[in-house]
Amino acid sequence: MLGMNRRRSSRQGQDVLDVTASMQGTLVFKEPVSLRISGPFKGTLETRGDLTVGEKAQVEADITGESITIAGRVTGKIAAKKSLRVAAPAMIRGEITTPRLVVEEGARIEGTIRMSSEADRMTLGEVAEYLEVEQGVLSNWVRDGKIPATKQGDEWRFDKSQIDEWVASQKSS
Repeated sequence: MLGMNRRRSSRQGQDVLDVTASMQGTLVFKEPVSLRISGPFKGTLETRGDLTVGEKAQVEADITGESITIAGRVTGKIAAKKSLRVAAPAMIRGEITTPRLVVEEGARIEGTIRMSSEADRMTLGEVAEYLEVEQGVLSNWVRDGKIPATKQGDEWRFDKSQIDEWVASQKSS
């Protein structure tokens, strides 16, 4: 495949998928993979496993992943479920959500950072079950702005503390 190389990593003998070609669109990996973006990428990126954005990479994307390391340039929303490491000479512009963040000297971030546990984040289905309502009803509430939610990729995410505050405010009205 042009622009994609699979190579053996020294880490526990894992394969690393190295994307070097200019790419645009949506990349979704439902199974764990060690992915390295080394060239230009524009779109949406959802991974499980380890994601590395190399020094020469220029990424304009919303990124969702487990363990993410960024050394290149990224513009967009980054949601790391386990950890985010920002290595020099990285430049990030956008919104970051992660439970653990390491920023090395020489790396730069412009935007917002929210440190939260993934345990505090809920999916549409989880909130529907939590509130004991149908998912369609909850989707309508989200669409109408009646309940606090944020969009990550194609999915809605909810902060449990905000949902609890919303429930309390509904009881008092």
